[in-house]
Amino acid sequence: MKRAAPELRITDAAGFEPARHTSGLSELFMPLEHLLVRGGDPRLTLDRACGLNDYGCGPAPAPETLCLSSSTASPISERAYQRAGLAREELIRSALALGLEEAFDARIEAMRDELRGHLGLSGDEADVVFSPSGTDSQLHALALAQGALGPRRTSIVVGADQTGSGTAFTARGRHFSAKTAGGRAVVRDTPIAGLAADSVMPPLLATGPEIRPNPDIDAAVLAAVETAIASGSGVLLQIMDSSKLGWHAPGEACLEEIARRWPDKVQVMVDACQMRLGRRRLRTHLERGHMVLITGSKFFGGPAFSGALLVPARLSRRLDPGRRIAAGLADYAGRSDWPKAWSALRAQFESRPNFGQWLRWEAALSEIAAYHQVPQSFRALALRELGRAIEGLIALSPSLSPVARGPAPNDDEEFAEATIFPFLVWRDGVPLSAEDCRLLYRALRLDLGETVAGDMADREIISRRCLLGQPVRIDNGGGRPTAALRLCLGARVVTESWSSIPGIARQNLEREIDRIAIAIAKIELLAARSDRLESSE
Repeated sequence: MKRAAPELRITDAAGFEPARHTSGLSELFMPLEHLLVRGGDPRLTLDRACGLNDYGCGPAPAPETLCLSSSTASPISERAYQRAGLAREELIRSALALGLEEAFDARIEAMRDELRGHLGLSGDEADVVFSPSGTDSQLHALALAQGALGPRRTSIVVGADQTGSGTAFTARGRHFSAKTAGGRAVVRDTPIAGLAADSVMPPLLATGPEIRPNPDIDAAVLAAVETAIASGSGVLLQIMDSSKLGWHAPGEACLEEIARRWPDKVQVMVDACQMRLGRRRLRTHLERGHMVLITGSKFFGGPAFSGALLVPARLSRRLDPGRRIAAGLADYAGRSDWPKAWSALRAQFESRPNFGQWLRWEAALSEIAAYHQVPQSFRALALRELGRAIEGLIALSPSLSPVARGPAPNDDEEFAEATIFPFLVWRDGVPLSAEDCRLLYRALRLDLGETVAGDMADREIISRRCLLGQPVRIDNGGGRPTAALRLCLGARVVTESWSSIPGIARQNLEREIDRIAIAIAKIELLAARSDRLESSE
């Protein structure tokens, strides 16, 4: 019988033996710009003509772009881009020593600790489940809630009209796109194996001509919960903190009544993907047993998409380690997404490193760290003064009108101040249609200096690339739908304005106000020709 050849062992003079389990390492040598847009759904796809995704962002820094879009997506900063590059180098070195799977797992665990630290949390307060987006995290939450809620589940989504478009599908345990982050082709709005649920979606927007929060939202939520439980269903209640328009719902009294009446029938999940809440408020949600959806993009300005689910310790302790999780979730998560302490659950998933998701979170963590290194007093000052400047500029604009604010927590550290400023754009006495708002939003992202007639000052303004928050469609049931555009303050305007020298910090804030004024001036110039925006696409 022919004997098997002996295993080849290569060592250096010091006896070092390279790790053998480095399968997949070649992917890490792809250009960083390519890696940063991998491992997500089609929303990350770049337009070949312009190199940008549908949000107007590319995978490389764009320092000349006026970025007021932190409710949607922001271009990656130079700081974040550098961290992603260094993280890749460190992982390659670690993988050569330990093997790729072990090195990647160790890095993701370290990131859980780092994220908790930035958010003022400990491992005893929350576990972290990473994902490619907040939409994917909704599926993770639905799967984790199954054990507590029983065989029948109803998702009640407060403000589905002001959250991600995929929520209408994830709430029912259905595919929200044509392709998963794991690369599998699926059919949108078809069931994900093991995740079926009913859904109820009370809207945040009031009916009628006035754009304002629904004054009866608390009553609608209570009625939906009561109806679902009376039918024998457990409830996953997704609450809003905060919405695309900066609104919050339901109120504290409503949540307290739900906790009192149905303590074991309702699992609350907080949509905090905007990350416009203070660390104290975040901890309060977790102490109450609420799961919390967060992102490293949105307010913090990391590259889209980077999602995570914070699981409160009391829920983690109730997880049945032997329970089979929904089989269809395997298309939306890999083993490293789940905490190492959840060994039985992790074993149900493939070891499938998502390098794009990981690098986007590395980039986001650099922004989160930089923001929390700024003194809290200046964070509050900057957001307050810049917010008041935006309100004043909108009020003075002949073509813009603000959308009403909803009630917000008044004791939420710097987030007691508004950071999302939605507005309508008017022309000839009527607000622009939803379609015209979409065209305006896209035109704002372009350098139109060579295509629009005007004097030198106008052409200079219209040549600036401006990113705003995506239009939020508003359909009140009467007349044609309109949409609200959004000027959004994010962490980066704070970190880039901070200086320990008060005079310099003041100059930096004034610079940011000038940038906001340029964006509004460009809106004015484009609104005046909104009937010709189609040609600028």
